[in-house]
Amino acid sequence: MMSLIEQKIFSKEIEGIGCIVLRPINLKEDINTLYDWVKQPYAKYWGMLDFSKDQVFDSYDEIENNPHHHTYIGTLNDRPIFLMERYKASEDMIAKYYDAELNDYGMHILVAPAQKRIPQFTWSVFSTIMDYFFSLPYVARVVVEPDANNEKIHKLNKKAGFVYQKEIELPHKVASLAICTKENYEEALNKLQNHE
Repeated sequence: MMSLIEQKIFSKEIEGIGCIVLRPINLKEDINTLYDWVKQPYAKYWGMLDFSKDQVFDSYDEIENNPHHHTYIGTLNDRPIFLMERYKASEDMIAKYYDAELNDYGMHILVAPAQKRIPQFTWSVFSTIMDYFFSLPYVARVVVEPDANNEKIHKLNKKAGFVYQKEIELPHKVASLAICTKENYEEALNKLQNHE
């Protein structure tokens, strides 16, 4: 059996921080960490604050049994630091709310509670995930639908080049729909480099 670290699907060395590695979730081994993260007050947009551990497990078990939706754990120097979900937008409920294209993929991100403050940490996580998405030959656009009130994620999305489309009324929230192409992302990175 492969160890969790051997299952890595993507990695990126971040200067001054270390190596961020993305690997598939292993629910049996990751459930305690996952449960701790979704119960944090700042994770309210995740919608699991009042879930039991079994309910969190069942929710992610359902995701893992969906062929179009997958969950990954990001680690920094072998320590879990974030959760990322990747889903095929054309096969998801979100497709009802915009003109979904075959190569659109959506994501959800939850960063672990900070152990110590690391400058640009959240951006390092976010840009690693974007690099991962655009390393996949079948991803043309990344689609996000964060809660309209989630200002922190809007800032990150815009920094990465997401173009906001419209607000949509989902069953569980009012969301801001935004889309990012590889060109949008590369332009955003160039702007950031020119401002440094």
